[in-house]
Amino acid sequence: MTSTSQSGKGTKTVFTLNTGDKMPGVGLGTWQSQPNQVREAVKIALQSGYKHIDTALAYGNEKEVGQGIIDSGVPRSEIWVTTKLDNPWHKRVPQGIESSLSDLKLDYVDLYLMHWPSSTTPEDLKKAYSDWDFKDTWREMQKLLDTGKVKNIGVSNFDQENLEKLFASPDFKTMPAVNQIELHPNHPSPKLIKFCQDKGIHCTAYSCLGSTDSPLYKDPTLLEMAEKKGKTPQQLMLQWGLQRGTSVIPKSVTKSRIEANFQLDGWELTSEEMEKLSNLKDRFKVCDDAWLPEGVKVFFGNDE
Repeated sequence: MTSTSQSGKGTKTVFTLNTGDKMPGVGLGTWQSQPNQVREAVKIALQSGYKHIDTALAYGNEKEVGQGIIDSGVPRSEIWVTTKLDNPWHKRVPQGIESSLSDLKLDYVDLYLMHWPSSTTPEDLKKAYSDWDFKDTWREMQKLLDTGKVKNIGVSNFDQENLEKLFASPDFKTMPAVNQIELHPNHPSPKLIKFCQDKGIHCTAYSCLGSTDSPLYKDPTLLEMAEKKGKTPQQLMLQWGLQRGTSVIPKSVTKSRIEANFQLDGWELTSEEMEKLSNLKDRFKVCDDAWLPEGVKVFFGNDE
């Protein structure tokens, strides 16, 4: 089994995946970014030095993301692009990647993720297939590696239970390169990260800044530390994410915030500060699984 490794600091952080490919540690997230804003956000991010853009078919903004990449003038070879297979496309994996590549105006993506371990019918998003599940989807995703259309494959929103089910499948051949999961100081999931690391799976943190209404922005420990260090709470949370070995994909469409979220060089958190942020008392989750079909559970609440 190939392990993962981390090199560099701040915005120069690079994670070597179990395939040997090197993924930039800081990316721009685009979930909930409106199409008319995301094109400009992607352009600004790439021109500010970001080398990693994260999107998904489900976000409905891949066309704008692709246009932002073109607008930036940054060569494709210098950019890591991640997109994701949407739940109602699980039985149509080849068409799913084609749809994304066509909208992104790209020949390949660096990382293709199964967005959720939930295979739903296109006719009714609250209905799961009776004859297909995520293990079948992974079997089909593995075939994409021979097409040149994806460089790496991975998963998202997989807890240990579903990862173990995936590994036990008779069709399982390729270890996911990445598991993209919700991670921030109010949802640190150390057990799940350790499980993934032990299997050679890198973890990317989505909602790495919590969200606008999360208790994080009222947390006295975080706010005091930010003031003492002369940094924003967001910068502290991103540095915390990187220093604990996860890549981070902060979402913003505001030029000043996109730039501020990339000001992570020349300083770091001490082991004492890391410890404090890893042990905040509040617990908060941005994403739940209540919207998935009945009987489909993906979060088991035991990743602490």
